[in-house]
Amino acid sequence: MALLHSSALCFGAISLNFRPSSWTNRLSSSADSRLSSTVKASGLTLTPLTHPSSRFSSPPCTRPGRVQSSIQESPETDESSLVVCFGEMLIDFVPTISGLALAESPAFKKAPGGAPANVAVGIARLGGSSAFIGKVGEDEFGYMLAEILKENNVNNEGMRFDPGARTALAFVTLKKDGEREFMFYRNPSADMLLEESELDLDLIRKAKIFHYGSISLITEPCKSAHIAATKVAKDAGVLLSYDPNLRLPLWPSAESAREGILSIWDTADIIKISEEEIVFLTNGADPYDDEVVRKLYHPNLKLLLVTEGPDGCRYYTKDENRLREALRFANACGAITVTERGAIPALPTREAVMNALMETVA
Repeated sequence: MALLHSSALCFGAISLNFRPSSWTNRLSSSADSRLSSTVKASGLTLTPLTHPSSRFSSPPCTRPGRVQSSIQESPETDESSLVVCFGEMLIDFVPTISGLALAESPAFKKAPGGAPANVAVGIARLGGSSAFIGKVGEDEFGYMLAEILKENNVNNEGMRFDPGARTALAFVTLKKDGEREFMFYRNPSADMLLEESELDLDLIRKAKIFHYGSISLITEPCKSAHIAATKVAKDAGVLLSYDPNLRLPLWPSAESAREGILSIWDTADIIKISEEEIVFLTNGADPYDDEVVRKLYHPNLKLLLVTEGPDGCRYYTKDENRLREALRFANACGAITVTERGAIPALPTREAVMNALMETVA
């Protein structure tokens, strides 16, 4: 199994199944000062899931909760909500043997990937409506990626092809200690060269949710295109969804990465972040400390989601309603994803998720 991009799918499933416009507070008065609960795995043996839970004190402005990777029923799908994903799409080369460093791997299998593209495909496979905006090379890999989006019912009208730059490549492996190792080939790659004039603004304005990462902020002209796209979405009343997706080797320095990721923090309506990213952004603070997480929760944020790998996730929000249902479903999707190699090839259909969950209940 390869633990690659499962949190991206988890986030995609949340986008698909959770409509913030319907958020209402349904907590009892006894839960106002503290909300903490765990949904334990009960027979879903795709990956180790059961883990003791601990309570989290509630910040004054938010209610934290905890969900683990199991579910007993799925929320309904709102097929009318278009999620437009912006950023990089590339080719991952994944070792055929797990647990080895890149240099020790005897062979690699190519797999389409890129975090924003993973979310787009993940949503489509679960029955939702999604589109991708980004740039690839005018080469065989680029055309292959465009075709993969089409085959997965993702709108690829926002894709652009650069005749002078290649499609990005990344060699990815999961080492014995569980840590991922990356080696990128993009000097520059086509995704870095997307220009503001190439944006499909009409597609962005049609979206219910506009999802993006931080890699598109690293270099120009893509940085300006990213900022312009989010402004168009915000002005159109589109919900902004942000997964920083820290890839430190791609940034000039750790400080530039921290500054770049935080530069657009306060514009997002939903943010998904990992424990490791909390440590990085807060200069080594404890990611389990609610006081630390509270500092990352800006006044206009609707949801801050902290992913914890096999232990599920924590969430911080002012309102709850359907959120727990969506997170249980999303964590189950992530559990299935890590049973396969690569990113997009591992993304499950809604039917596959439901079959696994039915087996869990049985």
